[in-house]
Amino acid sequence: MSVDFFLVYSLTVFVASIVPGPSMLLALTHGMKYGAKRTIASALGNVSVTFVQAAISIAGLGAVLIASEGLFTIIKWAGAAYIIYVGISVWRSPDIIVSKESGPHLQSKAPLRKMYLQAALVTAGNPKAIVFFTAVFPQFIDPDAAYIPQFAVLMGTGGIIAFGCFMLYAVGGQKILTLFSTAAVGKYINRIIGGTFIGAGIGLASSNR
Repeated sequence: MSVDFFLVYSLTVFVASIVPGPSMLLALTHGMKYGAKRTIASALGNVSVTFVQAAISIAGLGAVLIASEGLFTIIKWAGAAYIIYVGISVWRSPDIIVSKESGPHLQSKAPLRKMYLQAALVTAGNPKAIVFFTAVFPQFIDPDAAYIPQFAVLMGTGGIIAFGCFMLYAVGGQKILTLFSTAAVGKYINRIIGGTFIGAGIGLASSNR
C-alpha cells in the first residue's frame, strides 16, 4: 500500500470512528463517571470487537451478513435493544456530584470487566461496522501483493485509530464535569446522556442499511 493510500485509509477510518455514535457516547459516559484512565478498559472492549468485525469482513462473512436480511435485522434489533437498555440504566443511575470545592465525584472503583463487556456489547450491536469494513477494505488492497501483511496493516491501523477516538471522547467526558459547579447538574447529565442512548437505539432499530 502506498503512503497516499495509507493516509486516505487512515482518514476514512478516523472520520467513521470520530462521528458520534453509541460507542463514542459510551466513551463519553464512562469518561464522566469513571475517569479517562479507567475508561481504557472500555476502549479495549471496543477495539477487541472492532478487530472481530474487521476479521469477519476479511473472511468474506461480511458479504453473507449483507446478503442475509434476516440475520442483519436480528443483530441490529438485538444491538438496538441493548443500547436502549444502557440508556435506561444511565438515566436511572445515581447523580454525578459536582462541586466547586471537590470537583467531579468519579466512581473510581468501577468494575473494569463490566466496563470492558459493556463497550464490547455496544460495539457488537452495530452490524453496520461490518458493512463498512466490507465496503472499505477492497478499496485499499493491492491484488498483486501479499494479503496477510496488508490486512495486518489495515486492521492494526484501524484499531489504533478506534482506540484513540474512544479515548478522546473519554477525556472529553472527564473534562466536561469541570465546566459545572452545582451538584444538581449531575441529574441532568444522566438524563441527557441516557435519553441520547435511548434515541440512538431507536434510530438504529428504525434505520435502513
